[in-house]
Amino acid sequence: MLERAILMSVQTLNHPQFLSGDGLRKRTQTRCKARSNSSTALQLSSDESGNHAEQGSSFMRCQSFGSMLSQPNTVGVIGGVSVLSTLIFLEKIACLGSRNGKECPPFVVSSDPVLSKVLSLRSPFYSARSRIDNIKLNQELVIENLRSKSDFLQQSGARGLAMPCHLSHAWHSEISKDSSLPFLHVGECVAMELKNAKLKPIHAAGTVRIGLLTTDSIFVASYYQEKLQSQGFEVVLLDKATEEHILVPAMEALYRKDIEGARNLLRIAIHVLLVMAVNVVILASDDLLGVLPHNDPLLKKCIDPMDALARSTINWAETTAKVHEKV
Repeated sequence: MLERAILMSVQTLNHPQFLSGDGLRKRTQTRCKARSNSSTALQLSSDESGNHAEQGSSFMRCQSFGSMLSQPNTVGVIGGVSVLSTLIFLEKIACLGSRNGKECPPFVVSSDPVLSKVLSLRSPFYSARSRIDNIKLNQELVIENLRSKSDFLQQSGARGLAMPCHLSHAWHSEISKDSSLPFLHVGECVAMELKNAKLKPIHAAGTVRIGLLTTDSIFVASYYQEKLQSQGFEVVLLDKATEEHILVPAMEALYRKDIEGARNLLRIAIHVLLVMAVNVVILASDDLLGVLPHNDPLLKKCIDPMDALARSTINWAETTAKVHEKV
């Protein structure tokens, strides 16, 4: 189970940092060989910005919006900070949902540039401290934005929600408390897959240790720790000094487009965790995904949590469809 999960994660890490719509379409067609009569429905909406909604998909044929509303297994995808990450998640859904000749479940997506403008400080001139302060300052705006997306998706026919954004999950409870829809949590999805993998501890203490790398540790680490510890795992993080001297410079190098420098520093960060006897390293950051080349041996010890979220999403959709078929 874990080996398969890691393999899928490595395949995901092979995405370049930027993908055009055409490139995404060709990649998905090649990998998935999706059927031309797929029943998937997609709506990309700029509901917060007031722009007209863009309907359709570059990598699948869409049904009409009306027919989507009748599907009990319609997935609602809440777009996060990175539009690219949202598109990559949709590709995962398309690939997993259409495997073995199946039809991908219908889904509706809400995405707009507000979160990216508010939270993404993609510049080496911003310090890690500035980014943290900026996120804290705008938390209420973020929660309001994400709740609005959740409401929009439910009104659009979604019957279950997924949110492919590590940072946004820091406010998962605030977003979900007023919603009656099932709302998958990426931390729970990862914890359950690792639990089912029946990992054996590497060190003598007898507890399986899971490494965690994230560029927003103050917001992201806590919920991963909670979900993983509830399944009996010990979560291992970089200490503050190592994070400031290795991980932060790695991101600064990436922003300067010093890819080789970012790769070398990320490799060191992963090695530091592996030396601490962790079984796997969770790359819980959009920034970290895609930094290492797809054939880097270290990726065999790393997983992309969004793979687990995508698998859980498809499982929910397929299970829900079967239940309604029996009724």
